[in-house]
Amino acid sequence: MSENVVHLHKATDPPTDDTAPTVLTVVPDAPPARPVPLWVRSGRAIKTGVTHEKTRATVRAAARHSLYTFNGGRIVARRTWDGRTGSRYERMIRAAEAAGNLEAAEEWEERLQRFRAARHHRRMDLLHSPVEAAKGVAVGAGMSIGVLVALGVIMAINTGHVGDVITPLSATVDFIALLIRIVQVVWGPLISIGPFLALLALWSVGRKQHAAPAWALPANVRGGEGEPITPSIVVKALRDLGVPALARAIKEMGDAGASMLGPIRIAGCGVEVDVTLPSGVATNEVQGKRRKLAENLTRHEHEVFITIPEAARTVRLWIADSGALDEPIGPSPLVTDETLTANYKTGRAPWGQDLRGDAAELSVYQRHLLVTGLSNQGKTAALRALALWLALDRNVQFWIADLKGIGDWAVFEGIAQVLIEGPSDDHCIQATEMVEDAVEEMNRRIEAQRRDPSIVFPPLIVLVDEAQKAFMCPAKGEDKRPYGGSKATSRYFMAVREIHNQGRAVDVLMWQGTQDPTDQNLPKLVREGAHTRASLVVGTESQAEMALGAKAVNAGAAPHLLRQGLDKGTLVVASDGIAIPAGQSSITVRTHFIDDEPAAEIAQRAKALRDGVTTLRAIDQGEERDALADVADVLGDAPRLRTNEVLKRLHALDAKAYGDEWTNDRLKRLLEDHGEEPKKSHGVMVVHRDHVLRALANRDENDSASAAE
Repeated sequence: MSENVVHLHKATDPPTDDTAPTVLTVVPDAPPARPVPLWVRSGRAIKTGVTHEKTRATVRAAARHSLYTFNGGRIVARRTWDGRTGSRYERMIRAAEAAGNLEAAEEWEERLQRFRAARHHRRMDLLHSPVEAAKGVAVGAGMSIGVLVALGVIMAINTGHVGDVITPLSATVDFIALLIRIVQVVWGPLISIGPFLALLALWSVGRKQHAAPAWALPANVRGGEGEPITPSIVVKALRDLGVPALARAIKEMGDAGASMLGPIRIAGCGVEVDVTLPSGVATNEVQGKRRKLAENLTRHEHEVFITIPEAARTVRLWIADSGALDEPIGPSPLVTDETLTANYKTGRAPWGQDLRGDAAELSVYQRHLLVTGLSNQGKTAALRALALWLALDRNVQFWIADLKGIGDWAVFEGIAQVLIEGPSDDHCIQATEMVEDAVEEMNRRIEAQRRDPSIVFPPLIVLVDEAQKAFMCPAKGEDKRPYGGSKATSRYFMAVREIHNQGRAVDVLMWQGTQDPTDQNLPKLVREGAHTRASLVVGTESQAEMALGAKAVNAGAAPHLLRQGLDKGTLVVASDGIAIPAGQSSITVRTHFIDDEPAAEIAQRAKALRDGVTTLRAIDQGEERDALADVADVLGDAPRLRTNEVLKRLHALDAKAYGDEWTNDRLKRLLEDHGEEPKKSHGVMVVHRDHVLRALANRDENDSASAAE
């Protein structure tokens, strides 16, 4: 029999897997968590219950309906008091006096006198009414009894029974007794439920008037984003505007401050209201506080527009529905209606929508056009939409210079007789020469019309996009006259001025698009020569005046208050060629955006209407360029430039010719091939102007020597 041997000494060798004993590790249980005190648990439960949304909703509902009843009683009491006394007339008199409207004050005072006279007459009548009432009751009772007795006599004669004489009288007495019994039965319940019906009526009045604090009102009524515009909200917004004279006048008017307001009319995606300001408050004081007024109306600044109509001391507020202006307006009719045609003389271009949501249509007949704004805000798209519509009139001719040169106007290949595309000084020179050719065409037409007044010429649209580059072009001609500039020696400036002066008489029109206007890149005489002036967002109020004129800006036009990047395609337009509300000098238009593919389809329809147009490109974009001369050109007057800056300018000069393959190494090889190379200055590789000019001179000498041989 085998026995288990227990060794009392520690084994020196570690046990193998087969002989290793099983070791059990006992892990003690974690100590039980300390119980949360009862007062802590109770506090948490109370806090959860009090702050729960259902509790809040219940409290708001209880407070709301209680205050509806209480404030409904106040409203009914106030109405009753107004109906029985002359307090309403007195309030209106004070309001008219505070507004400085003495004629209205006199009219209300006259009404008060008539009311008091009528009330006195009624009170005097009460002194005689008891006697008159008693007489009336006696006469009425006597006549009624007489009629009933007469009716009984007739019945008695008919039946032969004398007792029928009192039958009608007896029936009347029984009927009266029945009515008394009905009243006795109903009177008790009426006394019981009457107060509840009265409270219900008061609650209904308070509910209709939202007579409760804002925190207690339902979410769809409570003040905040999208709050409906009511007279009281407009008056409160004006009162809290921070104009002391206005606040004092409204306070003196009491709750009749709404007398300043005209009717609130639905206008497109918002509402419109005219506000007659009280004496002592100027319209520009309200205009200058547009942001605060918008916030008081629970709107963003761009959702409130303030204009000055013809009426004195009046501002017109247009208040958008919250978020409505951030919604797209839909595609252009040019895209959706393939049967749409154009007529230069009688037609109107479907440009977009005004703030009312109505179609904004522009007449271009004999009107020079200027569209300006900051870069990348939709200026070219707005111009191109007008030109695409007008291209559907087969008689209209186009001469176009696109000084941006990235293909925005390429769809006019085959429509325009002249199409210049590119940003370089050479392109600006060609654009200037194109406008000068238009001046010669204008003079030819004027002379022909002088000989034959009945002659009619096809409309000619001379369009220059990015015209600020033409005004800023530093190049000079052989006669030393600058192509750009704003002086009388500037060729582009003077050519545009001549077309503005006489072009419309023979249908030669100047359309220009320019960005970030200043006195240098958009001279005053040129911008004021345009009949239709439109501005996208600009940076300052002074730029807004340059774009639209001081009169329009003083009357409320505010392109400088549009949002850069968010209000793309939104134009403020000053023109007699578009329907503008009476009394205003400008209108805000959200233009339709026509993308490149739809634009190409519209252009194809325009080409189909024509007999074929050969488009002249004054500068062929595919021609081989003189790289060394271009390097000298982009250096300008700078003594040296970094190589990466030279490459950027070359790309801007001709993106196709100087694409991604032009690197620092290629620029270096170009200069080395002509005996020069870039040098380092302060550790940075630069190109020296003197080296480039020397390389050009050496090349010319070598060419001359080769030609001589």
